[in-house]
Amino acid sequence: MNEHKLQKLIDDVKDGGLSRRSFMRKVVAAGIAAPIASQMLVWNGVAMAQASLPYKPTKAGGGGPLKLLLWQAPTLLNPHFASGTKDQIASRIFFEPLAGWDKEGNLTPQLAAEVPTRANGGLSADGKEVIWKLKPGVKWHDGKPLTADDVVFTWEYAADPATAAYTTGAYTDIKVEKIDDLTVKVIFKQPTPFWADAFVGVTGQILPKHHFGEYKGAKSREAPANLKPVGTGPYKFVDFKPGDILTGERFADYHVKNQPHFDTLEVKGGGDAVSAARAVLQTAEFDYAWNLQVEDEVLKRMETGGRGKVSTVVSGDIEFIILNTTDPWTEVDGERSSVKTKHPTLTDPKVREAINLLIDRESVQKFIYGRGGIATASFVNEPKQFKSQKLKYEFNIDKANKILDDAGYKRGSDGIREKDGKKLKYVFQTSINAPRQKTQAIIKQACQKAGIDLELKSVTASVFFSSDVANPDTYTKLYVDMEMYTTTQPQPDPERFLNQFASWEVATKENKWLGRNVSRYSDPAADEAYKAAQKELDPAKRAALLIKVNEIFCEANVILPLLSRTRVAAAVNNLAHDHSGWDVDTWNLAAWYRT
Repeated sequence: MNEHKLQKLIDDVKDGGLSRRSFMRKVVAAGIAAPIASQMLVWNGVAMAQASLPYKPTKAGGGGPLKLLLWQAPTLLNPHFASGTKDQIASRIFFEPLAGWDKEGNLTPQLAAEVPTRANGGLSADGKEVIWKLKPGVKWHDGKPLTADDVVFTWEYAADPATAAYTTGAYTDIKVEKIDDLTVKVIFKQPTPFWADAFVGVTGQILPKHHFGEYKGAKSREAPANLKPVGTGPYKFVDFKPGDILTGERFADYHVKNQPHFDTLEVKGGGDAVSAARAVLQTAEFDYAWNLQVEDEVLKRMETGGRGKVSTVVSGDIEFIILNTTDPWTEVDGERSSVKTKHPTLTDPKVREAINLLIDRESVQKFIYGRGGIATASFVNEPKQFKSQKLKYEFNIDKANKILDDAGYKRGSDGIREKDGKKLKYVFQTSINAPRQKTQAIIKQACQKAGIDLELKSVTASVFFSSDVANPDTYTKLYVDMEMYTTTQPQPDPERFLNQFASWEVATKENKWLGRNVSRYSDPAADEAYKAAQKELDPAKRAALLIKVNEIFCEANVILPLLSRTRVAAAVNNLAHDHSGWDVDTWNLAAWYRT
């Protein structure tokens, strides 16, 4: 669809001559994904839907207990330190952003009175300013009012390098000004096509200045509210045992009428995905279970019991492998996998190319994940206009063997290839989870046939995804040769998702391993394309730049995508819940109710 026709359709919606539904049908038919079509309307001054779950209760409370099961247990409750999704989910119960993302990719106001648009004066024509108006009457759980001072403080807190926030990438290149008690202005250094990052979704949760003001910067980890939050969310904090159980109670002064429905909240952590699925689908001991990374055939059998149902939504999440090009076994200045080191063999592009050919993605999809994932060679898969059409995957053991032969890697007496005394022998880690262990086994078997030996390591999920800087087994440390996990795309635009390929986001001891570039790999061409995309207002040119960033890392075979993940959860039959693939599961928890 050319630019002229697209703009005419947008103008027709603004003039009332074309419904939003008809607009969405036309642009999706032309190859533009629904979430981006929604954003186009927002960017052009057309407000979108306010919520994706019709809410039927006529009063707050009365719903009894709500019991959630996160088999990867939360370990902290500060959203700006939450590098693991389970910590982000738990934090979002208590803290809220100015806006979140519904399952259709629509930007939905939460602490904001409205979504900024050109029509309401919220977006400047030059793409350099956004004005957010706060919802009046919002209170913190301690009764104090939410004001613009809290929003400005959240920016200062996250942007301060000494805070070492996981969300810092959303705040370092902006300036935030208070206009009045309920209005702030976000100022960008350059035209910014994707402005809905700071204060939005996973990265956008607002902190109370009166609880965190003394803990900005170097003292950030000492704040009591990191584990005992005071937020604006639908439930007030009661108790938290990290790695085990979190409890809350209904916030009587919540800012949405007749919400929340449930009187108490329990979030139980630990166990495994299979037992979590069983606890909802078969026994209904819990109301909702998150991230059911369970073989699809197992889920189908559980669903036959009739107590609950599987819920799936499209997302941009990706299951992938990182090949470490730094040395995880040599310590430099107190850290392993330092950017000051090079891996003995994985720095060789031929070795990485061979390993990529030894991954049977189609078997992993067919026999393990089913509804839970689609085989892919691209790190970005949704929305479709951001997916590379060039990247292809292939499973070919013979081809891998020839590449290694030609590169001079000879088999030793033990069958393991080596060159210059360096063996192709690697530690391959992931979290403890049946589909991941089965995927590891499939890859190990193929690698053996090519003379590559893999030692499989499995780490308890609550440890692997922990934000604990003292733990050597967290995925951000990458203290192994290769590792596998899923990373979540936090919004229907991949710009922030792809900053984990930026050189300035490398995870290091200095930033407490909260930098988003876990691979430690960088490429000047990728940095250049990423920075250009950040200020490119033409949608097609910007998409091409982001695709280039994706292709550079995938073609280098440092990042080996496996599956485009569908988000899979389970809910009991009488639970109305709002499951979005573009935000965390608890993004609209206040609107959940029992039918």
